[in-house]
Amino acid sequence: MALALSALAPSLASAQSLDADAELEDLIPDSAIADPESWAVDTEAARTPEDGGPDPETPLADNGAFTLDWPDEEIDVAFEPLEEDPALAEALSREAGRPAQDIALPEMAREERGGNGQESVDITKRIELRFPPEFAEFEQIGEFRQRFRDLSDLVNLADSDDNLAQLGNRARADQELLETLLSVYGYYDADVTQRVRTPAAGRGSGEDGEVKPGDARFVFSIDPGPRYAFGAIDLATLETTGADYPLLREAFGIKSGDPVNEDAIVFERLDLDVALGENGYAFAEVGAPDLLVDHARDEADLTIPVAPGGKYRFGQVVSSKPKFLSGKHLGEIARFDAGDIYKESDVEDLRRAILATGLISTLSIQPREVEAPTEGQPGTVALDVDLTEAPLRTIAGSLGYSTTDGYRTEVSWEHRNFFPPEGMLRVRGIVGTQEQLVGATLRRNNWHGRDKAISLDVFANTIDRDAYEARTLSAIAKYERLSTLIFQKEIAWSVGLELVATQEREGTLDGETGPRETFLVAAVPASVTLDQSDSLLDPTEGWRLEAWVSPEISTNNGTQSTYGRATLEGRYYKPFGESVVIAARAKIGTIQGTALDHIAPSRRLFAGGGGSVRGYGYQDIGPKDDLGDPTGGRSLSEFSLEARVRTGMFDGALSFVPFIDAGAVDTTTTPRLRDLQFGAGVGIRYHTNFGPLRVDLATPINRRPGDNRIAVYVALGQAF
Repeated sequence: MALALSALAPSLASAQSLDADAELEDLIPDSAIADPESWAVDTEAARTPEDGGPDPETPLADNGAFTLDWPDEEIDVAFEPLEEDPALAEALSREAGRPAQDIALPEMAREERGGNGQESVDITKRIELRFPPEFAEFEQIGEFRQRFRDLSDLVNLADSDDNLAQLGNRARADQELLETLLSVYGYYDADVTQRVRTPAAGRGSGEDGEVKPGDARFVFSIDPGPRYAFGAIDLATLETTGADYPLLREAFGIKSGDPVNEDAIVFERLDLDVALGENGYAFAEVGAPDLLVDHARDEADLTIPVAPGGKYRFGQVVSSKPKFLSGKHLGEIARFDAGDIYKESDVEDLRRAILATGLISTLSIQPREVEAPTEGQPGTVALDVDLTEAPLRTIAGSLGYSTTDGYRTEVSWEHRNFFPPEGMLRVRGIVGTQEQLVGATLRRNNWHGRDKAISLDVFANTIDRDAYEARTLSAIAKYERLSTLIFQKEIAWSVGLELVATQEREGTLDGETGPRETFLVAAVPASVTLDQSDSLLDPTEGWRLEAWVSPEISTNNGTQSTYGRATLEGRYYKPFGESVVIAARAKIGTIQGTALDHIAPSRRLFAGGGGSVRGYGYQDIGPKDDLGDPTGGRSLSEFSLEARVRTGMFDGALSFVPFIDAGAVDTTTTPRLRDLQFGAGVGIRYHTNFGPLRVDLATPINRRPGDNRIAVYVALGQAF
């Protein structure tokens, strides 16, 4: 030590200034800086007894600062050896050039791995859980294992470049994760240990059997201890709800003696909150839960502060913009009446319905006490609706081209609240190869009731198709109850009045045309739909049945005809597993009461096209005249069958749909199946949050002269 000190002294001293602080001068004087070796030798500690230094045989003087009694007995200090870390042992053995089999365990069969009566289960090829048999009977063991796998660092952070240090850190994190998960299920005294197993040297995955970090197998041993039960359950003032208490207490599904499950506390608290809101308690508050774990009795006492706040009925709906959307109109949109018991779900439904009008960008709905509850009688709350208007005017346009129909351009202007409330005006125009139109539509949505609409559509158009040419003036008034995406109804209906003046003639040959005939038509169309499907745009289960009828009076060349047009269509959807839906459709139609030539060509029955029989052109199925143009008929039959097969592509958003369609049109009033035309093909569906985008590619099976070999259809929503 003296040698080392003298060797270091010059370098240390050379770093000190001669003008150092006084405190430093006292420790190391300037003489030590000038001649460090002489100064070191001249110190008292360096002197020998002959030079006046201390005598090593003489005890030091007691300065009285402190005393320490010498123990009477000898102290026996025992050191408990530390448990060997297998991962560290493996790393050290590699550094020393020793083979890794020093810590390797032999290969074992699955049933042998548990040992000592324990169960063993693999989470992955590299992770094993061991636990006593009684824990295997834990009813949520499968959920426990899956949650561990989903959250495991060893699973989620696995990489081909992993090293032992990374794996060790992840294993410790997984050990803590297991302890946390066990406490979630009420195992508060659980103990989890983990160790590493590796193959013997020469049996690893590296070259020449070298053992790599990725060969390590992690074994977690679980000693769950007792599962705690719920002790006392305190829901504060919930009992003040009186007659509603049994219902509300049942909504909170945890009882004393049930096994502790912290997830259940979260879910049951939400259920209680919902039950309060659905049974009139507009201002109820359910506070954060407090769980007190008592290890002495293996129980946990649960306290949740609940303040019901009194029971209420609905009063009036009050709008912040009464001239834009009045409170009276919003009350008609609501699915409740004044005086009904308050329900939070009805308030949420009203919020969604107001947003669905397209007139509002933001809104808030707050209950406000109008009348306080009295003994045995609910109070009254008004709903204050604060609105922010959305842009109300829209200009829209579309441009398309088809090899069979030519080009088509459509432009429209719309004001969605032209005459409040919800009075829409739309003006539109169409310019195309086969159609030209100008028209206006007036429509009032939610008219005297939710999803009820009244409309008037007036337009003039010309149509030039293979089947007929027509110049038409029409006015159609309609009153209907709609089924919508936010409120799909089991029954939807419509009834209307239609007045038509049209000049029409059937097809042409080499530019030669026949005479135009004038038809004056009055009709009363009506429809009803029974819907037991699970979706409007993308049904996967259930059925729909739609009936449509239109009694009509037609005058042509002084001849008046009375007849009725009617169709009946059924659709059925059947799931097979989670990825396949079989969909079927059948439709029949008839015109009863008059001859075919007394019916305007535009009002006859036709088939063919994307919504009918795919593979054929629009209105191209059925009898044809001498010119080869379709004439339409008085009876119709259509059938479709397709399999909608979900794939795992694009996160499950893509489906493949093989299909076959069939259809026939006859001049008789009774559909005949002998004239069926068949089309088949395959489509794809890309599922979005607003419905599937559809692309179908089809070909006619019993193709006729003039039919195209391939037809392509693009649309939103399923074909049926």
